[in-house]
Amino acid sequence: MGEQKRKESAKPAFVFGKKNYKFMFIGLAIIALGFILMSGGGSDDPNVFNPEIFSWRRIRLAPMLVLLGFGIEVYAILLNPEKNS
Repeated sequence: MGEQKRKESAKPAFVFGKKNYKFMFIGLAIIALGFILMSGGGSDDPNVFNPEIFSWRRIRLAPMLVLLGFGIEVYAILLNPEKNS
């Protein structure tokens, strides 16, 4: 009888709740979008300068999206899954 109790108590449980994982996925998607927006802007010819590398999208928007995504990730980790509100 004691062995049966042990098997019931050994049931695996997730560390985070469903709400936490949703926020983690959203944060990860925003981080990925930020890195995609930062890519490109190079030149095929190394002797030609392409000023597109300093565009507003790569200098301002993309890093802010990455930081926002990391902030959402921290929020998702700290969010209490037991709270129903």
